[in-house]
Amino acid sequence: MSDTFQSRVHAAAVAAWWTFLIASVFFLFQWVVYLGVLATQPRWVVSFWGPGATWESIGPVWFQALVFLKLTLWPLVVAAVWLTVWAKRLLVRAPAARQAEGARA
Repeated sequence: MSDTFQSRVHAAAVAAWWTFLIASVFFLFQWVVYLGVLATQPRWVVSFWGPGATWESIGPVWFQALVFLKLTLWPLVVAAVWLTVWAKRLLVRAPAARQAEGARA
């Protein structure tokens, strides 16, 4: 394996973990806002949702949207773990591959 490919896989793993971290912080912020808005129930939120919106409909819809967004993190975590393991295996195999190439030459 080339060192370029190994570094690209490692960079992809790092980028996936950073994306997961940023998304987790964003979802935590959304959750805090959700709890704060539902506790205070300001009038502008109902008008923002449109005519016919009530707090009985806003709460469950918003919660379901948060659950859906959090469930989208699981494929990202699986991809990040897979890329991390792959990058580590490439790193371990790289010295053995270089030694084998040197023995052939």
